[in-house]
Amino acid sequence: MNPYNIMTIMTVSRIQQFLKSFHMKYYSIHTRTSEPSSTYDAVIIGGGHNGLVAAAYLQKSGIQTCVLEKRHIVGGAAVTEEIVPGFKFSRASYVLSLLRPHIYSDLELKKHGLKMYSRNPSSYTPLRESAWQKNGARSLTLGLDELRNERQIAMFSQKDSQAYRHYEEKVKRLVTAIEPILDLSVADTMTFLRAESVWGKINALLRSPCLRKAATSVSLLGADIPALYEFLTAPASSILNHWFESEPLKATLSTDAVIGTMTGPYTPGSGYVLLHHMMGGTGWSYPKGGMGAVTQAMAAAAASYGAHIFTNVEVSRICLNGDGQAAGVVTSEGREIKATIVMSNATPYVTFQKLLPQAALPEKFQAAIESINYASPITKINVAVNKLPNFLADPCEKENEPMPLHQCTIHVNCENTEIINQSYNCALNGDISDRPMIEMVIPSSVDPTLAPPGCHVCLLFTQYTPYHLRNGATWDDKTKENYAKQVFSNIEEYAPGFTDSIIGMEVLTPPDLDEIFGLTGGDIFHGALSMDQLFLSRPVSGDIGPPAPFTPINKLLLCGSGAHPGGGVTGAPGYIAAQAGIALLLAMKSKIWH
Repeated sequence: MNPYNIMTIMTVSRIQQFLKSFHMKYYSIHTRTSEPSSTYDAVIIGGGHNGLVAAAYLQKSGIQTCVLEKRHIVGGAAVTEEIVPGFKFSRASYVLSLLRPHIYSDLELKKHGLKMYSRNPSSYTPLRESAWQKNGARSLTLGLDELRNERQIAMFSQKDSQAYRHYEEKVKRLVTAIEPILDLSVADTMTFLRAESVWGKINALLRSPCLRKAATSVSLLGADIPALYEFLTAPASSILNHWFESEPLKATLSTDAVIGTMTGPYTPGSGYVLLHHMMGGTGWSYPKGGMGAVTQAMAAAAASYGAHIFTNVEVSRICLNGDGQAAGVVTSEGREIKATIVMSNATPYVTFQKLLPQAALPEKFQAAIESINYASPITKINVAVNKLPNFLADPCEKENEPMPLHQCTIHVNCENTEIINQSYNCALNGDISDRPMIEMVIPSSVDPTLAPPGCHVCLLFTQYTPYHLRNGATWDDKTKENYAKQVFSNIEEYAPGFTDSIIGMEVLTPPDLDEIFGLTGGDIFHGALSMDQLFLSRPVSGDIGPPAPFTPINKLLLCGSGAHPGGGVTGAPGYIAAQAGIALLLAMKSKIWH
């Protein structure tokens, strides 16, 4: 009997009850069971990865820090949870690459248990049988082996096989040049830009090593400046059409330009998102134990320095003193915790529109916060299966034995760019495409700790699914079930028998991502990665409010992905906020001493 036929989709409430019954002890071993103290130097709202990074750096500097997480587990969207008994899922975030290398080393995450399985090859795009080429090409596999990449691409285009290496070299040069900006404080940048004299600018450079590094790196772009400008402004389709002619290759590369964003391959500026996803310092990899292993290592680092980390503690409001400065927080149970500075790992919407009285904020700033775009196209489907998917394009050599392709990101419905664009256009109209873009990963193909022997966890990152459906329809259980069936039907065209292998599953739509993880609009990036919401304009333009991580509320800082450099498991917003917080507290103490 097909388990899927008797398996109903687990609703949010059922899953929450299930998780509480399991207590999730293994995944929350670095949190405290006692009550928070009444006073700290710094209180951080939210135990997502950026909040944990900020806590670790603050505490390492001798600043007594407290992290308050409303869920039963720290990690935000980077968590491992046992949704189906015996199966451990990276429930939201699902693969690691963008984590800043200096954070990995500074916090000694390897020492604290973080182990990663690298992936090579890393990308697999099977074609539907109707799209198989006359020359025998049935799929496209890409990885670190340049010669293998050339052979794979040559099956679709000899021209593209030669162009791909040059494209990769160009992109690597651009990424190398702009990557230091990820660690750069917007506040330091604005200090440099606003300095009226040459000496003022030199002084700003001398005070900020990150600013010096970024300025030096960007200055070396030279002849690549036009290419950078194109990536920052042009649609991904325009860039890829300039380089390549084969559709499977262009569609595969397009996925990195649109993944997680409510934009299509023809949307101006989507080229930047492609660059953003290529700035990884670790290479795309699977953490052993799932994405929760990353945040548990961060929590372990913070706790080892003396930080206090609490779960099941929800912050209901940020306290302001008589001067309008942040002075602590109040929990949902009415407990007040005083702090010299407060950092928020929540989205800008939650921070400024839920936790603060609106009267506390300047009118223009409030209006800018209300206009932030949080549109999300994502529905994540976490599936437990009793065998590996067996793809028609490249059948398993031995039944249920992992092949190199199983460790890849598997791109389904990516035969050509227009399929992706049609799905995007459906979402714009509030509809759900019958052929969504699907990224499938099977981390248990390299990490046996995630599933029982012979079984696997299959994570499906699908788009485009709008938060608000046409004609007032909602994401009720029936709509979720129908969408899951549609996704599985699509996968069946590539890997027959997939549906029959399903043991259990969970469907997380944009409203679910909002409710469970606090991701406003279901947006995994805490605000769209569009040029009007990046760098000097994240979360708002620098001429409307203080540059991030600072806010109009003195002593309240943003440390989440709503601040520069944006989303992804980078840790950079937490690091930047921590450095600003350390400097702020040192300045405050200096005034007291003098």
